[in-house]
Amino acid sequence: MTHASFNDRRQRLAARLDGGIAIIPTAPERVRNRDTHHPYRFDSYFWYLTGFPEPEAVLVVTGGTAPQSLLFCREKNEEREIWDGYRHGPAGAAESFGFDAAYPIGELAQRLPELMADRKILWHSIGHDSEWDSTIADALNRVRAQSRAGKRAPREIRDLRALLDEMRLIKDASELDTMRRAAAIASAGHARAMRACRPGMAEYELEAELSYEFRRRGADGHAYTPIVAGGQNACVLHYIENNRVLPESGLVLIDAGCEVDGYASDITRSFPVNGRFSAAQRDAYEIVLAAQAAAIDAIRPGASFMAYHDAAVKVLTQGMIDLGLLTGSVDALIESEAYKRFYMHRTGHWLGLDVHDAGEYKEADDGNEWIRLAPGMTLTVEPGLYIRPAADVPSHLHGIGIRIEDDVIVTAAGCEVYTNAPKSVAEIEEVMRRD
Repeated sequence: MTHASFNDRRQRLAARLDGGIAIIPTAPERVRNRDTHHPYRFDSYFWYLTGFPEPEAVLVVTGGTAPQSLLFCREKNEEREIWDGYRHGPAGAAESFGFDAAYPIGELAQRLPELMADRKILWHSIGHDSEWDSTIADALNRVRAQSRAGKRAPREIRDLRALLDEMRLIKDASELDTMRRAAAIASAGHARAMRACRPGMAEYELEAELSYEFRRRGADGHAYTPIVAGGQNACVLHYIENNRVLPESGLVLIDAGCEVDGYASDITRSFPVNGRFSAAQRDAYEIVLAAQAAAIDAIRPGASFMAYHDAAVKVLTQGMIDLGLLTGSVDALIESEAYKRFYMHRTGHWLGLDVHDAGEYKEADDGNEWIRLAPGMTLTVEPGLYIRPAADVPSHLHGIGIRIEDDVIVTAAGCEVYTNAPKSVAEIEEVMRRD
């Protein structure tokens, strides 16, 4: 992704600030224990506008007739660079990343009131970080203290994230290129896990296969904690222990994606541990696959965000009837939400810099209408079927948990599925052949 893309977003943001000032800090470093830190990951909003990877950094964007983007970051420090790695420093950051100016982070407290003065609107992510709320309040009060000198503090504080969420909902060409790379790597990881899978393996061994393939192909790592759930564990939606031995005759569900330059992929595949679907597994799997196909077919510009979920639910509910899990009419079972016993989550979510990406799901005007899909939106399609053992559940279906998830771009003509891990029964069994 070129820095021109980030500069364009900053310019677009500045044009929407109504002459105000926006303040966007990156994420802090987090202590893991004692003097050891978690691997650093920048704040998604900050990265979206800067592409700047270092901690201890703040972006300030001003609107009006002379818009500016200013960075505050760590100074060059040879000793710390010996221990911790390269630092761009203010001068290097301004030149390399295209900011109008850059300053040492230690000057932020001094300069922020100067930058706020005489701006009518302050754009800030209110309530997301109490320390930053306090920093902003302090700067505002320092401007107010200069009122007799003719300085005016912003009279309005608006939610910056609401503005950025709207921007992030539609991906530009550079973002889509990066997301396709992340999807290709994640797809290869899932295929590798299928090829490696054997009865008697532990869930964490399959997780290791994914991790290896992700890193081998250049991903930054996992986009979220992976789920590798064998047998009945697949009926736990957020199972992350990944520490059990895979059941020889059961299925394994893997929900895993990688991150590339900050952007996530998100794929789920369900497949037989021994490489061959049983009749019951195949029947259940084909229902989920048909539900996903119906959902994908419902994704097009102008369609309600919920349309593809509704399409999946209809197919799944009919499938539950066919399997003997439910009785009654499809419409009545949907109306009563009886299907939620075996399918309890929505069919997808936005995808981007965050695996559950920024963006509203209902229209801002009244909050009652689901948002309409538009070209450039990226989302997941992930219907599932989770059959926990129970007295009224046919025994041959006990413990079957299936989810099939792909990543989709809304296009002018409909949508593009840009993940390609093996998915049909025939494809999966062919990849897993041992002869």
